[in-house]
Amino acid sequence: MFTKFDDVLTSPPSGRSVPLILDHAAYGSTRILRGAPVPWSEPVECQSYFGQAQGLLRPDTTLVDIGAAYDQQLSTRPGLIDAMGARSRTGYALKTLLADDDLTACATRLVEVLGKTSRQPVVLQIPAPLRWLALAQSRCGKSDLTGIEPDHGESASMYLADWLRRFEALPITLLLLDGRRNDDPALTGLVPEDLVAYTPVVNAVEHYRWGLAMRTDDELTFHGGAPGAVVPQSFWTDGIVPPGRALFAEVPADAEPETVLAQLARLH
Repeated sequence: MFTKFDDVLTSPPSGRSVPLILDHAAYGSTRILRGAPVPWSEPVECQSYFGQAQGLLRPDTTLVDIGAAYDQQLSTRPGLIDAMGARSRTGYALKTLLADDDLTACATRLVEVLGKTSRQPVVLQIPAPLRWLALAQSRCGKSDLTGIEPDHGESASMYLADWLRRFEALPITLLLLDGRRNDDPALTGLVPEDLVAYTPVVNAVEHYRWGLAMRTDDELTFHGGAPGAVVPQSFWTDGIVPPGRALFAEVPADAEPETVLAQLARLH
């Protein structure tokens, strides 16, 4: 069932005063899956994992990480990686990646299954245009990102807008662009993302009536609305919560279950 993100903001499913978007993949891999990765490439197994994690941690949304799903699939597709690196033009690797019908079908199937079975509305997280462009080039051996400029982000956003049409009929509440830099050494020195510059993505999201936001290492920005907040890692020890219309938090992989539940209980 389709839920507008404005409804999540005014009435979070958990009963909190401010909705929580929670990334529990690293923690769930350690504590629930006993060291195995979240099975993003296996929708039924992923559904089982989310049932356990969401029931335990009670976030207000179901965060589906398409970037992680694509990474898992690419590990079994050396031929596609070779095709992505066949030309040196900036952006070619990403365009080739997004044009692969098998990967897109796996991603849409994952969202379809989780959308039908989850009690929380779906947040579709994808790498922001420049991030995904850089990661795609890095994946096929092009580690020099000095030639990537802001204009390349606008081109990449056109590829993404076209690719997003495959998700149009799915019950997505929010599209979350992942614009982090500090989580991957391959992104060192990459120019910042600019949500305003990504007009094709903005237009697509507005047409589909999804919400749109971008997360960076320390900020959560909503298109056309008041800012949210990224909960710092220190929260899991000091319990201090930044103000924002919505919160994004990532549970540390090595956090103790009792500590995680106690700190989450502070978010009410």
